[in-house]
Parts: sequence; C-alpha cells; structure tokens
Amino acid sequence: MSMSYALSAWLSVTGYMCRNIRYECRHSGLLPQHITTMASCSEESVTATEEEPTESLASQKREARLRKFRELHFKRNEARKLNHQEVVEEDKRLKLPANWEAKKARLEWELAVDQKKKDCAARGEDYDRVKLLEITADDAERWERKKKKKNPDTGFAGYAEAQLRQYQRLTKQIKPDMESYERQREESGEDFYPTSNSLIHGTHVPTKEGIDRMVEDVEKQIEKRAKYSRRRAYNDDADIDYINERNAKFNKKAERFYGKYTAEIKQNLERGTAV
Repeated sequence: MSMSYALSAWLSVTGYMCRNIRYECRHSGLLPQHITTMASCSEESVTATEEEPTESLASQKREARLRKFRELHFKRNEARKLNHQEVVEEDKRLKLPANWEAKKARLEWELAVDQKKKDCAARGEDYDRVKLLEITADDAERWERKKKKKNPDTGFAGYAEAQLRQYQRLTKQIKPDMESYERQREESGEDFYPTSNSLIHGTHVPTKEGIDRMVEDVEKQIEKRAKYSRRRAYNDDADIDYINERNAKFNKKAERFYGKYTAEIKQNLERGTAV
C-alpha cells in the first residue's frame, strides 16, 4: 500500500510540473520541439518508474520459486536418507533368527528380574515374597489352571521314577469299594491294622471280582506296551545273504522295494532252473 501511494503521489507531482513547463514555454516563446523533448523526457521518467515495481515483483516471485525449490530439494534428500536407513534396518531384521523377538523379550525379562533381586538383596528383603505381593489373585488362578493342564510325565529319566509314575497312574484308576472295606474291617477286628505280633499273614483270600479286575488291568497294560516301538528281534532261521551289517541293511531295503519283481528270479536260482 505504501509503494502504490508513493507512486500515485509522484505521478501527480510530475503532471503538475509538466503543466507548469507548458505554461512557462507559451509565455517565454520556446519552440514546439523543445516542448516535445521536455514532455518526452517526463514520459520516459514515468515509464521507468512504472517498470521498477514490475521488476521488483518479478524478482520476488523468482526468489520465492528458488526458496520453494530449495525446500523441495532438502525434503527429497531427507526422504532418501530415511529410506536408506529403513532399508538397512529391514535387512538387519531379515538376517536375525526367527525367534529373535521372543529371545530378546526373554533376555530383557531376565535382566529385569536380576535387577529386582539385587534391589531386594540391598534392602534385605526376600525376592520371592516381594514377587508374590505383586501378583494379583486372577493371575495366580490362571497360572494354577495352566499348571494342572500340563502333562507331569516328562519322559524316561530312570527306572525308579518310571515305576513311581506307573504306580501313581494305576492308583488313580482304582475305585475303592467302601462297603467291602467296612465289612472286612468288622470281620478282622483288631487285626485289621496288623502289628509285629499279628498272625494273619496268608489268611486273606481275594474275591473272584478282584482277580478279574486285576487280570483285565494287566491285559490292558500288555496291550499298551505292545504298541511301543521296540528293536526288531534277530531271527536265527533267516537266510544269510549278506557279508556284513551294512550289506544286510541294503539287502533289506532292496527287498522292500524290488522284492515283488525279483521273487520269481530268486526262486528259479534257488531251484537251479534259471536259464
């Protein structure tokens, strides 16, 4: 607004000066060409003054475009840098193991637990008690349910542990007959709970139902064990067509795959009728 106001004021002053020059020229007897020259000079000055703001506007637009171009160039370089960083990070993630996230979370949890143990030891507190105080009742119930669902059988670790697990499994299947128990206790009297002086050894005779129940249970155990994978027994009557253990395995594989095609040829060779 200030530039346009100054331009209009300057034009009005120039017009006033031109009118004064014409008036002076008419009264002083100057030639017409002199008037024309002076008028043209004033018009050129007015044109030059009009061109100056136009050039300033063009330069401002050019500077604005250059500034915007620099901003776009800077944003492009920044985007290229961020893309390169993301590609590098993605390549690192792809090279990591499949369970890296779980392993990382596990290590962080172990570090946090170690730090809590150190803090509790420094304060003279028991870490297990502090940990239990932080567990809610809902979490405790959920963990107990998960423990009950787990299979306690961890596999074979020794004959004693295997025998104990078998005993516990069998005792859980027993359904006691309370009526027979009470009747036997009444019949035995004080000898029902024997001591070192009791003489009832060998006097108990099991019932037929009890014997049948035991036989049925033993048969179930035998049937279950028969399904287990066991080492094949050696057959002494089998034909010896091998020179060592490795050759015996190869012959068994060949017989399994090609035996039905070579059975007739083998029989002819054994009978001596092969051509």
